[in-house]
Amino acid sequence: MRTLSKSKLLAFRQCPKRLWLEVHQPQLREDAGATQASFATGHQVGDIARQLYDPHQQGQLIDPQAEGFDAAFARTQHLLQSRKPIFEAGFRAEGALAFADVLLPVGKKWRMVEVKSSTSVKDYHRDDAAVQSFVARACGVPLQSIALAHIDSQWTYPGHGDYRGLLVEADLTEEAFARTEEVRGWIAQAQAVAARKTAPHIATGAQCSSPYECGFVAHCQSQEPQAEHPVHWLPRRSQALKAHIDEHGIAELRDVPDGLLNATQQRVKAATLSGRAFFDQGAAAQALAAHKLPGCFIDFETIQFAVPVWPSTRPYQQMPFQFSVHRLGRTGQVKHQAFLDLSGNNPSRPFAQALIAACGQRGPVFVYNAAFETSRIRELAECHPRLAPALHAINERIVDLLPIARQHYYHPSQQGSWSIKAVLPALCPDLHYDQLDGVQDGGAAQQAYLEAIAPATQAPRKAELERQLLAYCHLDTWAMVRLWAAFTATALKD
Repeated sequence: MRTLSKSKLLAFRQCPKRLWLEVHQPQLREDAGATQASFATGHQVGDIARQLYDPHQQGQLIDPQAEGFDAAFARTQHLLQSRKPIFEAGFRAEGALAFADVLLPVGKKWRMVEVKSSTSVKDYHRDDAAVQSFVARACGVPLQSIALAHIDSQWTYPGHGDYRGLLVEADLTEEAFARTEEVRGWIAQAQAVAARKTAPHIATGAQCSSPYECGFVAHCQSQEPQAEHPVHWLPRRSQALKAHIDEHGIAELRDVPDGLLNATQQRVKAATLSGRAFFDQGAAAQALAAHKLPGCFIDFETIQFAVPVWPSTRPYQQMPFQFSVHRLGRTGQVKHQAFLDLSGNNPSRPFAQALIAACGQRGPVFVYNAAFETSRIRELAECHPRLAPALHAINERIVDLLPIARQHYYHPSQQGSWSIKAVLPALCPDLHYDQLDGVQDGGAAQQAYLEAIAPATQAPRKAELERQLLAYCHLDTWAMVRLWAAFTATALKD
């Protein structure tokens, strides 16, 4: 009988085919950059948890990768006699194995805590706790309780490495202990899947991204017949539309009845099937006619820390560290300004001051997806009250180009998306993000920022990252200028 880890049991809960691939063809897994970043965040939060639950550093950390699994299980049993905190305590029983994040002595019993980097308890966390408590109790551990510790998103970091209050607990003891037979069933079912000679036949679908992004999705999709014009290109599908598609097994866009589609979805379908772009340039120009030049085109890059590094900031607070501004004059002349703080200090005040100076006091401020920039500007105003009037004044001038694009332009190559990266190559084919060196999207920009501010990063590498970040953010705002010019049929000057 194969012994399955907790992670493999949770993979089974997500999709039996994922479990089979994890066991038999793990080399096919391709984790996205966001998944890898979430792993790193989890490790960081785990490190903080050990400080919080063992402030006097009396506990022991077990490292199964360095010690080996058998040694880790044996050392866990030995440490259970010590009545001191144990981190990554390992247990193996009834065909499953698991490592507990935190195990704390309570009299003659133990309290288990699972630590997560999320800001709330998810359903899959409850499965996690059920497996953890089942395996530990099956090993004879007198478990008094199990809790899930997650990040309190409203907590504010006071500084000086004091992370007390970062984590809050939710007690899951009653429900976790009550699921013993349910967990046994998962183990038996998962072992049956793992013992198969071939993978289960399961089509790709919603389970590929919920509750986790599956690293095997590209492999699974490559094994399936691909629709020429897949229905998932339809934007903002209602529950009724999704239900009709699922009920009738519709894969091709052409097979979706027009009567179930709204005007935007019908436009996507018509343009896709005809291969011809839709562009109501006159209506786009009319929608923008009220916003007279000169105007600014702005874009921000932000970073989020699960574990805050700057005092007076909160977990996962989006902190802007870079902006690009293209200023377009009445004669079509364009000037550019940029801000980028790679000092490693909190960039919010100098960012806000530079933004106010760059945007001036009059004229429209164009963005693409206004909710993002306006939210960041409001947050900056809350953090820096003296700058608030000027920041609020910028927000009052914001003009969003996204709804203009959505209402008046669509090209079949967009595949149902109006992101600027989808619209730009269609409307302005001479501009491409994939021609950029290094940083080509927001996620890569965040990773570049983290590397640039790391103390170990050497000056030449930091300068290269700075160049990449400036080029990427510059293209974001130049792209908006070009889209505006196309919408308004305006010629630009060099």
